[in-house]
Amino acid sequence: MRAIRRFTVRTVLPAELAALGELVHNLRWSWHPETTDLFAEVDPRLWEQVGHDPVALLGAVTPARLSELAADRRFLRRLADAADDLREYIVSPRWYQTLPDAPQAVAYFSPEYGIAAALPQYSGGLGILAGDHLKAASDLGVPVLAVGLLYRHGYFTQTLSPEGWQLEHYPSLDAGGLPLALLKDDDGPVKIRISLPEQRVLHAQVWVAQVGRVPLLLLDSDVADNDTAARDVTDRLYGGGTDHRLMQELLLGIGGVRAIRAYCRVTGHPEPEVFHTNEGHAGFLGLERIRELTETRLSFDEALEAVRAGTVFTTHTPVPAGIDRFPTEMIERQFGGDNAWPTVPVERILALGAESDPARFNMAVMGMRLAQRVNGVSRLHGEVSRDMFKDLWPGFDVDEVPIGSITNGVHAPTWVGRELMELAGRELPSLIERARGWDGIQKIPDAELWDIRGLMRRRLVEGARKRLREAWRERGASDAELGWIEEVLDPEALTIGFARRVPSYKRLTLMLRDPERLAGLLLDPDKPVQIVIAGKAHPADEGGKKLIQQIVKFADQQHVRHRIVFLPDYDMALAQLMTQGCDVWLNNPLRPLEASGTSGMKSALNGGLNLSIRDGWWDEWYDGTNGWAIPTADGVSDPDRRDALEAAALYDLIEHEVADRFYDRAGDGLPRRWMEMVKHTLTSLGPKVLAGRMLRDYVTDLYTPAARSARALSADGYASAKAFAAWRLRVAQAWPGVRVEHVETSGVGEAPEVGSSVELRATVALGDLEPDDVLVEAAYGKVGAHDELVRPTYAKLAADVVDDDGRAHYTGVVPLDRTGAFGYTVRVVPYHPLAASPAELGLVTVPEEPAGMTNGTLR
Repeated sequence: MRAIRRFTVRTVLPAELAALGELVHNLRWSWHPETTDLFAEVDPRLWEQVGHDPVALLGAVTPARLSELAADRRFLRRLADAADDLREYIVSPRWYQTLPDAPQAVAYFSPEYGIAAALPQYSGGLGILAGDHLKAASDLGVPVLAVGLLYRHGYFTQTLSPEGWQLEHYPSLDAGGLPLALLKDDDGPVKIRISLPEQRVLHAQVWVAQVGRVPLLLLDSDVADNDTAARDVTDRLYGGGTDHRLMQELLLGIGGVRAIRAYCRVTGHPEPEVFHTNEGHAGFLGLERIRELTETRLSFDEALEAVRAGTVFTTHTPVPAGIDRFPTEMIERQFGGDNAWPTVPVERILALGAESDPARFNMAVMGMRLAQRVNGVSRLHGEVSRDMFKDLWPGFDVDEVPIGSITNGVHAPTWVGRELMELAGRELPSLIERARGWDGIQKIPDAELWDIRGLMRRRLVEGARKRLREAWRERGASDAELGWIEEVLDPEALTIGFARRVPSYKRLTLMLRDPERLAGLLLDPDKPVQIVIAGKAHPADEGGKKLIQQIVKFADQQHVRHRIVFLPDYDMALAQLMTQGCDVWLNNPLRPLEASGTSGMKSALNGGLNLSIRDGWWDEWYDGTNGWAIPTADGVSDPDRRDALEAAALYDLIEHEVADRFYDRAGDGLPRRWMEMVKHTLTSLGPKVLAGRMLRDYVTDLYTPAARSARALSADGYASAKAFAAWRLRVAQAWPGVRVEHVETSGVGEAPEVGSSVELRATVALGDLEPDDVLVEAAYGKVGAHDELVRPTYAKLAADVVDDDGRAHYTGVVPLDRTGAFGYTVRVVPYHPLAASPAELGLVTVPEEPAGMTNGTLR
């Protein structure tokens, strides 16, 4: 018989233990081992039974045990010390508080967050990154106010059928059993309302998770005010059809802004000056902010400029298929007709999401049009994104598309093994306290580091055997059939890890390209290799499930099953076990389809070595000796042949370089050459892959400039926003009259020599514009085979004379600073001090192309 309703009855703590509840309900415990040590002391056996979930621990501990602890002076002293430490952590000034001009608060939107296994609101890399972003922000004192959704069933848990097919299960989560508090005001729980077509209303309550210093607001539509369909909006992460996804994204974007306003009103938290949206999922937040401003007497265009100035958009996908796109009529139905916002015309909304297909509304495109600052998540991903979205800025070279990059990072206290953190704390305190002194790693004895690596590998082997046994039981095997699991994996063998989501481009099965060669590597009598694999396919991705089944069937074979395992239900706990315990981290995506990837960063911080295709972050920071780069067959168009070539290269690297180095032991039994690479990896990658570095980059490169822009446009009753919007409209209307009419040069002799220069004169018809409205530049540099300028340099030309008829005469000098084929041209772009880049308006004028290259004079 099943219950018709499920809820959690919470323990009432004795007054002496009240601080225990305070510690449990701040998720800092998820990266603070001293606090979890205290939780373990409450009831060590129960702590293991509840999977290190402190909320579940307090729900299960007996009143008798709590009474014992309330009378235990030693425990009470430890509890008081832990509570004092948390309070000091929350209020003490940190790095951010030393900055003079930073925003008073930053709103951060993501559809998923990977904070801890006890709060399962994540599916993969985006959620884990968002969780690390919040933790690093907390550690640095960055005043982030985060927004997401509370999914009643989270993301699915994964098991395998007897045939090795992925099965999904959606456990019911009770918010009362999670480390959350309901946002309330004097009238009770705060409710967010969003109007829907046909007189329907979507209601949501707001739960608050405290992530160190950072509040995370999670909207929950499972409330009695809603009809059944509306209650199910937050049922599961990335579930349902197009209508369902649209409802989730409306709640995240529009509802998220309203939740922030309510939270700031109730708590007195400063209002955000900057809004950071991750992918297009939360793109509607910009529309809500426009609505707020247009209802205070700003026009749509004025509100748009004010909103753009304070918005940062981060794209996380390098493929168009990864972008949310909705049928145009669906958006028109939501924002038009009887549900239209009086001050926000639906036509303007549709224009923001317009793309090449007129029937589709593109959430990423809308996000970029609503943000003055856009970035990818690695240097290579920035390049890929500029090419992917270049049509939004027609007329500009790909290199000038205003999409930058900030490479992802990982939160070391969450992901680095405790023994390694304690070693660093003892030997290199400045590394832990200020993330400095990485070169000091070279002074740590090889034996000490190797012993810790061995301890973490043994922990992985033990954890893998336990999980494998559970997986086989779920597949129908009896304990009598599972004795062989005690021999699975060798704590002393070279261990390679591969764990990630399972879309086809990540190529989970590339290692199976030549099964016999793979088996040879696994079973080598002198240099055995063992592989630990984990990953989930999206429930609707049949192709991904087939890849998992292929791996499982190979790993089930009796002759190799002790050397290769697939562990179901990849989650944060398993990710920690693997990134800490594996010697080598394998990543073999189709380049350049990995935006960043961060699992290899976690492995590197634990002393693991990366074996990867040069994609995402690895393309940027591989230096030739801090791991291995799998050669890519980029120019091969046949996918099957490309896989064959890259798989062969992978096998060769494992056999002749990776395994050789791992098993090359000195007289004392230590792999000296291996440890040399480990230390170099830690010193070369350590300071780069930290989430703290990532947060500093966001604060200095994006958040602070965005706050300055937002302040400038909102000052004096949004006077600058009104002026900037009027200027944009005037420039856009007048631009067809802007022409480069004449360009001539002097100083070019019969044989131009490097080091000399060319004097340039250009006549530009400005039409109805003034010289201050434009920037006239010479673009010059290397010329390609088709007369195209390759990565040109730009030099500003000065306005000498402006004729009465609107023609302006510009002059400047072009240095001949390189040998070989050289060329130049002149261009005109709009200029305004409040614009973030020359390409912002997407307008540019260049001379009409001559029939062929000329002697430099345009006639």
